[in-house]
Amino acid sequence: MRQTTLILFFLLTYYLLCAQVQESHHFSGTETISISADYDYLLFTPSNTELQEGGNLPLIVFLHGAGERGDSIDLVKVHGPPKLAEQDKDFPFMVLSPQCSSGGWWEANKVDMLIDEVVRNHKVDKNRIYLTGLSMGGYGSWDLAQYNPGRFAAVAPICGGSRMNAFRASKMKAIPTWTFHGAMDSVVPLDGTTRIVRALKDIGADVQYTIYPMAGHDSWTETYANPELYSWFLSHRLTD
Repeated sequence: MRQTTLILFFLLTYYLLCAQVQESHHFSGTETISISADYDYLLFTPSNTELQEGGNLPLIVFLHGAGERGDSIDLVKVHGPPKLAEQDKDFPFMVLSPQCSSGGWWEANKVDMLIDEVVRNHKVDKNRIYLTGLSMGGYGSWDLAQYNPGRFAAVAPICGGSRMNAFRASKMKAIPTWTFHGAMDSVVPLDGTTRIVRALKDIGADVQYTIYPMAGHDSWTETYANPELYSWFLSHRLTD
């Protein structure tokens, strides 16, 4: 009897764990392709394979802001690379765009696990994975880059912040970083990025800092519309 009870307990536990998974979607059209724990997500694969190397494509990981949280996956296409990919099927990168639930916050370990899954199941060039995010996703980008600094070839956080100190900055020393912020931002003050940049420069990290003098919180529209960002991404890769 006790053995039967234990078996039922483990079966119930397994069922509950499985019930926590959420759908992911693949678009150039939109179709359900797999399941992944914790984050629903969109994965764009371009029809343009110009940047393919050895059958694999570069990947941009995009973390959205607080306004795109929820249970409608189309919200993640409001800004940034997933918006560009929706408008241009030849956008030459794969784009991974997870979505936080309402009231949620980016958790670096869970996003990292999601990237593991996508790399495992799709034709991703592991030496050309790039990370970017805006506002809440800017915070998430800083956190994720510190959590797994060996994963990303380059990072571009926008109008975010971090509890950066000398120890945490040292984790990012080897990652080329380009960060952006509006000088008139009243939501996430400019100083949130300035302090991070100072910490990185103090340890000799490769960091660029663009301040838009007249921009408020929306420093992402101009950033993501700039072709130089994507050329800069591609100028960096991990070495085997």
